[in-house]
Amino acid sequence: MSGERSTRTRIQLPYWLHGSVQTAFLLVLTLVVLAPLLIMFVATFQDGNDVIRRGLSFDVDLGSLSLDNYVMLFTDSGPYFRWFANSILLTVVQVAGTLLVSSFVAYGFAVYDFKGKTALFIAVLLLMAVPFEIMMLPLYVLVNDVGLADSYSVIVLPFLAASVTIFYFRQYFLGIPKDLLEAGRMDGATEFGIFFKIVVPVAKPAFAAMAILNGMIIWNNFLWPLLVLRSESKFTLPIGLNTLLTPHENNYELLIIGSMFSLLPVLVLFLLFQRFFVAGMTAGALKG
Repeated sequence: MSGERSTRTRIQLPYWLHGSVQTAFLLVLTLVVLAPLLIMFVATFQDGNDVIRRGLSFDVDLGSLSLDNYVMLFTDSGPYFRWFANSILLTVVQVAGTLLVSSFVAYGFAVYDFKGKTALFIAVLLLMAVPFEIMMLPLYVLVNDVGLADSYSVIVLPFLAASVTIFYFRQYFLGIPKDLLEAGRMDGATEFGIFFKIVVPVAKPAFAAMAILNGMIIWNNFLWPLLVLRSESKFTLPIGLNTLLTPHENNYELLIIGSMFSLLPVLVLFLLFQRFFVAGMTAGALKG
């Protein structure tokens, strides 16, 4: 009949089939993500020179696998665990400092009104668009002029106010009801008391998300520590592993198994805060 609208028939997949397709897709995606880690884990049981010569793959001779690399790591790895401890110390201190300072700055942008607030926040946004490599040279000259080279303070202090972290916290804090803050003031709480007793507990997901992201960035930081650190005893793990490859001698065994062990702190960090991570990232995207 003319005038009748054509209708489309929607085919509804059975529930079990829909669930099976989702499970299969996620399983394949998981295997794709984990395959490089599994290959690297297998390589830790192989001779380093063979791995470099033949490349990383699952095609290995099972009879050639051994625990020699693990024995070497815990008995004759030189300064490896010193580098490992240096990286852990710097990561913990810098993550804690970055979360504290950046959240303070973000709280000021989100809660208070002051002259020049908009201009300062635009400057923070502009810093997000500036690559660190552009600021690296003048910062390096400044570090040498004030005599702070070859110290951990110069690695930590310049990056405590991280623009990305400030922006994220500011967006999150904008979603906190102002009435909640006013209630704290009426109860006689100081501004620091309001921040630590009211804002921080509410923003736990945001702090967890930023702890993971900043922790991964700081743990893998290579270029800036390479420029300012000169003593081998102060090297971080990425720099120390890089020194294993020289024109005279290459320690591939320690490089491979050391790189594998360097993944553990990031994995532990994510496992500790994973229940907050998704909530923090989602809330931060929706607030503000």
